[in-house]
Amino acid sequence: MYGRYWREMGEKARITIAGWQSMSYFSGGSDVCWFLEAELGEEVRRLHRVVGNAVTEGRHIVVGTGSSQLILAALYALSPRDASEPITVLSAAPYYSSYASMSDYQKSGLYKWGGDAEKYEKEGPYIELVTSPNNPDGHTRRSVVNRTHGFVVHDLAYYWPQYTPISAPADHDLSLFTLSKSTGHAGIRLGWALVKDREVAKKMTKFIELNTIGVSKDSQLRAAKIMRVVSDSCEQREGESFFEFNYKVLVQRWKQLRAVVERSGLFSLPTFSPAFCTFYGFAWLKCEWEVEDCELVLKQHNILTRSGKHFGPCAAEIVGQPREGGKRGDAESAGCQKASDGQTNDEGCGEQDGAEDDKEGRGDGETDDGGGEGEAGDHEKKSTEREEGGEC
Repeated sequence: MYGRYWREMGEKARITIAGWQSMSYFSGGSDVCWFLEAELGEEVRRLHRVVGNAVTEGRHIVVGTGSSQLILAALYALSPRDASEPITVLSAAPYYSSYASMSDYQKSGLYKWGGDAEKYEKEGPYIELVTSPNNPDGHTRRSVVNRTHGFVVHDLAYYWPQYTPISAPADHDLSLFTLSKSTGHAGIRLGWALVKDREVAKKMTKFIELNTIGVSKDSQLRAAKIMRVVSDSCEQREGESFFEFNYKVLVQRWKQLRAVVERSGLFSLPTFSPAFCTFYGFAWLKCEWEVEDCELVLKQHNILTRSGKHFGPCAAEIVGQPREGGKRGDAESAGCQKASDGQTNDEGCGEQDGAEDDKEGRGDGETDDGGGEGEAGDHEKKSTEREEGGEC
């Protein structure tokens, strides 16, 4: 989706890295994250200041190989070392489909997946993952457990102006962002965390040190250049900004998606209030007839999706996310009937529960495979009017 914009930018986004540059593991700065390139740190703070979507003052920046590595680093950092059993990791269903597998893949003695946060009744420490706007259903999310001894990680991959109104800067103890969702550069494999507590930031940095001995300097320098171009487009006002350009692309694609779904009479997408429309790279698509596996039905028509069963314990009739660059009609499926919400790689809109406030975050997401309800595309907005505030 973002390729057209970056092709039009041409030389503005070009970067040359000499053979002698970035040869050391270290970046030479005094930051907690010793492998963070100073240039990237500056551009991260500038971009959040320009967009108004996150507080960076009093925060440590920890850079990671995508937000996936940062999620694991956060789980490592927040897990008690002296506990008699692993800390429970939770997220309200429907949740990002990789949370469960990421939590249990290494069979860590520090943490384990506990499932739907809405159904959590256990006492004691826990880690809740809050994705807002949520992947897969697009709704604004807040922590639902809210007990003492709990930690909250806010996954804000989609809290950017092309997807959703920026009502206030996110102000959390630990927030995650990723370049793949903010600018479309998934291949650079770069994400960053804004961390309030210095000790937590140090532990996250230690995890990444043990895992990959830092993060590619070439990726960091390229990411810094891309962020600079985006911020410049907002501040210099020479034509449309990056966010305005891609917002319009998403609106058009979601209009097309909704028209196709409506004509079919076989599927449905969620409806979002115009004040809180969101436009993601995936759609929460529901099969409106009795079917065991909606993912399989769509696969027979060369549309690759991820089943709703991967997004929580309550759906197998949801699907769909056309992915950029796929040779076939890629589509990510997802699903819980309690929130049959649409998102797509290209167009869409829907109704959210509420705006981001000072203490509540917004979200990220990726995909797998499966049945009934699911993800597929970006939401269309019924009106092209944007809510003012925080967008460039």
